[in-house]
Amino acid sequence: MSLAQAWYGPRWRLCGLWPLHVLMRLLVAIRRRLFRWGWLRSEHPGIPVIVVGNISVGGTGKTPLVLWLAEHLRAQGWQPGIVSRGYGGKAERYPCIVTPDSAAAEVGDEPLLLQRASQVPVVVDPKRARAAAELRRLGCNIVISDDGLQHYALRRDIEIVVIDAVRQLGNGWLLPAGPLRELPARLQQADFRVGNGAEIPGLAEHVMRLQTDRCLPLLPDAQARTLADFRGQTVHAVAGIGNPARFFTSLRTAGLSVLPHPFPDHHGYQATDLPWRDAPVLMTEKDAVKCRAFAHSGMWFVRVRAELDERFVSKLDQRLQKLKQDYRDAGNAGVVSQHGIDHG
Repeated sequence: MSLAQAWYGPRWRLCGLWPLHVLMRLLVAIRRRLFRWGWLRSEHPGIPVIVVGNISVGGTGKTPLVLWLAEHLRAQGWQPGIVSRGYGGKAERYPCIVTPDSAAAEVGDEPLLLQRASQVPVVVDPKRARAAAELRRLGCNIVISDDGLQHYALRRDIEIVVIDAVRQLGNGWLLPAGPLRELPARLQQADFRVGNGAEIPGLAEHVMRLQTDRCLPLLPDAQARTLADFRGQTVHAVAGIGNPARFFTSLRTAGLSVLPHPFPDHHGYQATDLPWRDAPVLMTEKDAVKCRAFAHSGMWFVRVRAELDERFVSKLDQRLQKLKQDYRDAGNAGVVSQHGIDHG
């Protein structure tokens, strides 16, 4: 059993790591107080900032929610942009503006996915506050931070936390004794707590459901399909994400016979990783951005679309209207720059 698997089992299995949980708890508390006291600098770009994050490691479903949010904001008349740390990429200079032709090795796989799927400006930078300032320079009037809940150097106006309804918070301990970056009590400070798959009593009062139906080809001359087209067939399923099991389960639920091929999160694919020609290959969109260079006509990625419950949408729209009015009333960047909630 791997350490990550043990996180979601009984605590006694990792009792030897409990002192590390205590140490991490102390370090997290000290860091937050340093931001609260102003000893560590926190900046705001002068336009509203929405952070979509989690308190645990591994995939919880943030990316589909970020894409939903970008689309929703545009429909409301905003000009959103997305900032990301660009994990897995190494650009020559920062901030780095992501384009459809960017290389995942330069900007990271998730930012490249977000740019291609959302068609809104995406900027990567280990310093998210600097990336947010770049988005404002590009004409955006609201920032979505992909991850970054613990990146307190970027002040924020709205926090949305996503929790996997199946795995939830595991054993409730901090890294490396458990899967958490912060204690469960941190959830109460967030504006919205969203359960990916179901409402989670005591943890998440809103629900996000992921719809997986469209299968888009990696090669432009191949034909798009639906999951129903593969029903009853055996497929090779590829997932290099935080929680590959969720992807495999979604395909089985759609009636596919799955040969699972899990890879590490942010895996850098080579052609030798995907040698199969005996059956269709289905992968996540995050994997697809790194596989097009050696793709063949039997490869598709499954596009995931998020659906949020009506209560979430209503409450979010109310907050957005209030933000718009607050920033309009502020009237100038000198005042607006003081906006942003303090979670120190």
